[in-house]
Amino acid sequence: MAPRLDILHNYPLRTLNTFGIDVQAAHYLQVTDPAQLDALYREPALRDMPRLVLGGGSNLLLTRDFPGLVLHIATRGVVVTGEDEQHVFVTAQAGENWHAFVQWTLAHGLPGLENLSLIPGYVGAAPIQNIGAYGSELADYFYACEVFDCHTGETRSLNKQDCRFAYRDSVFKHELRDCAVIINVTFALPRKWQANLRYSELANELANYGVQAPTASDISQAVIAVRTRKLPDPAKIGNAGSFFKNPVVTAEQRDTLLTKYPSLISYSQANGSYKLAAGWLIEQCGWKGKTMGAAGVHAQHALVLVNYGGASGEDLLRLANQVRDDVLEKFGVVLEPEPLII
Repeated sequence: MAPRLDILHNYPLRTLNTFGIDVQAAHYLQVTDPAQLDALYREPALRDMPRLVLGGGSNLLLTRDFPGLVLHIATRGVVVTGEDEQHVFVTAQAGENWHAFVQWTLAHGLPGLENLSLIPGYVGAAPIQNIGAYGSELADYFYACEVFDCHTGETRSLNKQDCRFAYRDSVFKHELRDCAVIINVTFALPRKWQANLRYSELANELANYGVQAPTASDISQAVIAVRTRKLPDPAKIGNAGSFFKNPVVTAEQRDTLLTKYPSLISYSQANGSYKLAAGWLIEQCGWKGKTMGAAGVHAQHALVLVNYGGASGEDLLRLANQVRDDVLEKFGVVLEPEPLII
């Protein structure tokens, strides 16, 4: 028997996006069972609507009402699905809260994801963005995911190579952007775990605690402490975390900028390029702590745009464009937004 499709109309999305933008979806469905996706596919009127797949709404800027169908993924469940000599495999449903999932793995003695603690959003959105923090990326521990293809009605499995992960990027932002709905994600967590303390900020936090041989849980708590100090809580101030990607430039571009700006913050990459600190670039343009109406740049972290209350998506986009233009004019570097802008 096909599951029931309880489609709601003119549905408010303010509480379903972390910027707190007050817009509506023409049609809305909470997906609690993957079988609902197949049922949707079998209804031509619903299948052919413009579609937005929504998880935690933490990497999204809505600038208008959405004229089609919002699929709000709310599936739940985490289970150990297998193991080999090197890994334990854990599968989480797409609607699981990411941070809660990380804490579940640590509570069950399965380290690896601790550097990614407190990143907002759902498990299903994590591969799309290839989320990362403190020297770790989702791709480091990704094994496979199941996706529903809204164009063919088929469910298939994608491995790491299929997903073509890159810095804050994946196939889900390109060929599969408008057709794939992630159902679940399987992670390969290492049996032989090593602490990842490449970021000095994290190492210093642990040193302040007097921890010399940190466990994965110690690292998670340090990450939580650092992120809590630096980043505003979306439950209190609307934001989507880091709004811009750290731009990657050639060694020649970096050397030219370093000559003019000796305090430039950059990180060498394996291919010889350099990643620049977007927050530093924005701060040098004088934007840290500035506001444009109810939209602003956070006073403690220039990479975070915030809604201080009542800002529209267009207000935030206008601010983002002005910040981007000023960085381009001063440094000749193009900033690319992280969130999906609709």
